[in-house]
Amino acid sequence: MELIDNAVDGGARIDPACRLLGLSARTVQRWQRAPKIDDSRAGPRTAPTHKLTDEEKDRIVQLVNEPEYRNLSPEQAIAKLADVGIYVCSERSLRRVLAERRLDRYRQRSKPAVAQNKPRQYAAREPLRVLSWDITYLRSSTIRGSYFYLYLFLDIWSRRIVGCAVHETQSAELAADVLRSLCDEHDLETEKLVVHSDNGAPMKGCTMLALMQSLGITASFSRPSVSDDNAFAEALFRHLKYAPSYPSKGFASLDEARDWVSRFVTWYNSQHLHSSIGLVTPDDRHHGRDIPILENRRSVYAAALTRHPRRWTGTPRRWGRPAIVTLNPERIVLAGPKSRSDAA
Repeated sequence: MELIDNAVDGGARIDPACRLLGLSARTVQRWQRAPKIDDSRAGPRTAPTHKLTDEEKDRIVQLVNEPEYRNLSPEQAIAKLADVGIYVCSERSLRRVLAERRLDRYRQRSKPAVAQNKPRQYAAREPLRVLSWDITYLRSSTIRGSYFYLYLFLDIWSRRIVGCAVHETQSAELAADVLRSLCDEHDLETEKLVVHSDNGAPMKGCTMLALMQSLGITASFSRPSVSDDNAFAEALFRHLKYAPSYPSKGFASLDEARDWVSRFVTWYNSQHLHSSIGLVTPDDRHHGRDIPILENRRSVYAAALTRHPRRWTGTPRRWGRPAIVTLNPERIVLAGPKSRSDAA
């Protein structure tokens, strides 16, 4: 109050003075009408009896800094611990503990993610119904201005990379070869398949469009100059290029680029815990192995709730399994051929 009075006496307005101290001007005015010696802001009078102790916080910090967990997000670390039967705290509590110890700083080379606008949509209820694909540049380290091109197809329901190839050029013919190969490999029902991409020349080339038309594949395209419409592929490319093992100086040869991409795809599909599918690997979700994994995590949380019921104000985390994954949100079109009832 003395600081605010001095600021007002010096010619400042009360609103900016209060904002500088993190207070509301109405609150200060109420204090001025009924002055008290103590701080009149509302707050808990006593600490919760079920709060984490300093010893528990020390153990949590020590645990998540072990080599197996230190490069994971709090959500991924909690999931990994639950898989081995260990419960330490909720994700939110872990983030608070890390913030208290100043261990929650953003450490990637990229800028922090920002909220994205949601565009139009298809809905997938099972794997291999809606694919998102794109081409990205892989810089060459030997020739300045030279690139290799990564063709990548992603199943949006399981987040599994189902097809990819690296070539020295980009063309509709090469893209069609990758699509044809993955359709044969996975024995796809192409009449029920939706393939989404942006508006690049390889995506709309005659060879690519003719192949999709001959196979009965539904072609979906982003709006011009709107990268968010192909958010699944764009997010994956961002993840790929900011991976710790990604060579910042580029690739020396086409074979080196192909070897690195192959290793990345194996890691991403079989080891990466994806936050959008319940913190399981894309392979586990694609093949249905995520169901027992998530059930085991629910059992671990139920046992933890029995031991410390006061640490939950509501129900424990459900470890849900998203049944439907959508591509863009303005208009839902179910993947697959339209039935008479749908048309009606």
